[in-house]
Amino acid sequence: MGKVVAVEYVTLDGVFEEPSWSGPYFNEELSGWQAENLAEADALLLGRRTYEGFKAAWPQMEAQTGDFGVRMNTMPKHVATTTLETPEWNATFLRGEVADEVAKLRAGSGTLLINGSATLVNYLTRRNLIDEYRIMIFPVVQGEGRKLWDDGTKIALSLASSWKTTTGVEVVTYVPA
Repeated sequence: MGKVVAVEYVTLDGVFEEPSWSGPYFNEELSGWQAENLAEADALLLGRRTYEGFKAAWPQMEAQTGDFGVRMNTMPKHVATTTLETPEWNATFLRGEVADEVAKLRAGSGTLLINGSATLVNYLTRRNLIDEYRIMIFPVVQGEGRKLWDDGTKIALSLASSWKTTTGVEVVTYVPA
């Protein structure tokens, strides 16, 4: 059986969007950890907005990011969308009930990696379809902005591991309790 792993950036107050606030704290430790996450994955699982943002950015970033960028650009992507028509950038679109499609993918043997995609993360969390939450908690408070967790999303979690970077980012891995 495969697994679905969500890897997310959040501030101390839970803000998720536009993580430019992460820049001063991002270092080789986090870069290496992110590369490990990507290397472990068999495919990306993305919401439409994240897919569109990544598709616009990553092809131009390959020269700067080396093997990581090559991996991002070449690996398969499964995208939850009801509005896009033509898959690009190594993507397939999940049609029909997203939970059913993700459950089918998860029944395989690979790891599906979610980056960003808060709407998708909340949707899959409410349906018990995420196996691990790997969250980077940055030592910054935004005071406003979209939170990772929507009102009404509830889940009990158990801490599987944690570590801290030299820049003060707490990296925690939770599994459903």
